[in-house]
Amino acid sequence: MLETVLRRFIRQGSLLVRWPDGREARFGDGEGPGGGLWLRTPRAVRRLLLDPALALGELYMDGEVEPIEGSLHDLLMVLTLNQAEGDPGLGAVMERLRRGLRRLAQFNPAGRARRNVAHHYDLDARVYRRFLDADMQYSCAYFPTGRETLEEAQRAKKRHIAAKLRLDRPGLEVLDIGSGWGGLALHLAREHGARVTGITLSQEQLEAARARAEAEGLSGRVRFELLDYRAWDRPVDRIVSVGMVEHVGLNHFRSYFGAIARWLREDGVALVHGIGRSGGPGTTNPWLAKYIFPGGYSPALSEVVPAVERSGLWITDIEVLRLHYAMTIAEWRARFAAHRDEIRALHDERFCRMFEFYLSGCECAFRHGGHMVWQMQLARRVDALPLTRDYMAEAERALA
Repeated sequence: MLETVLRRFIRQGSLLVRWPDGREARFGDGEGPGGGLWLRTPRAVRRLLLDPALALGELYMDGEVEPIEGSLHDLLMVLTLNQAEGDPGLGAVMERLRRGLRRLAQFNPAGRARRNVAHHYDLDARVYRRFLDADMQYSCAYFPTGRETLEEAQRAKKRHIAAKLRLDRPGLEVLDIGSGWGGLALHLAREHGARVTGITLSQEQLEAARARAEAEGLSGRVRFELLDYRAWDRPVDRIVSVGMVEHVGLNHFRSYFGAIARWLREDGVALVHGIGRSGGPGTTNPWLAKYIFPGGYSPALSEVVPAVERSGLWITDIEVLRLHYAMTIAEWRARFAAHRDEIRALHDERFCRMFEFYLSGCECAFRHGGHMVWQMQLARRVDALPLTRDYMAEAERALA
């Protein structure tokens, strides 16, 4: 049965499958990327037939599936390339079920949101230090030419965002929703003289960000709080939120953008940077939701814009970054691989396999799975910003 499904599913590239009895079969047209997998147990065959979207990652973590004729990344690239046609097997039934239940899966009240964030972001920071840049930027970098190093591209991302925030005078009060390890907040204070409050639901990130602010002598201008965005209670000049909207959940977009509208001063500007999908509404991969980002969802712009419209905010600019995140994750994958033995000593082999599957799968999603990053600039007033967007490029050049 699985062989029949694969013959219908694999139309592009080449997929070699080794069955538990040692027999091999090849699928696809042989043109383009190639990869293979060894299904080591009959259980692996059954699980892949019933729910491939969840099972493949779990089977790889447990060693019941191994890549052959190439790497794990080669295997996932072939599968992602063919995924646009849909799953012709029983996996399609599971996908329809998940689509029907997605609002329940993304119900993220404050308490649950904090637990979801802790699941991934409260991991040992030593793991993240081994594959992120020195500033611990855990979001899409910006590659103006495509030839930048990861460090250069992450600095360019911060300049790009600052230019869109129009920090045209010192002392502006900025709220950073989902402030991570504090790198962007510290940058805005250090380079632009802003007064920044970063809010996060991660205890580990909070402690690290506070320590960084103290070490840089910026704790007088930057502070970090363990706070849900729904609990914020005072107006600010600027709001920035990078990599946070993916954790909000479908049910909460109105409250999220409503909070931005409520606490942005009349002449204020906001910038929201998030992962999206180009093909319209969908569902979160079940393996990713279970092991990496519980409660997470990367929304299509068609799901976000109605919430912005209801909030009363102006959308003053939208930019879509297409391959920038694929390039970012490729750098993370290479660094993770270079430090794999150290990370395995901190955790174990299963953890390393989990992270490898996560990083590789996400890069493939941005290269061939219709995922992208969007940046949306928002304002309360129609005249809050110049008539054209030339000021962004001018500011960015000056900052560079």
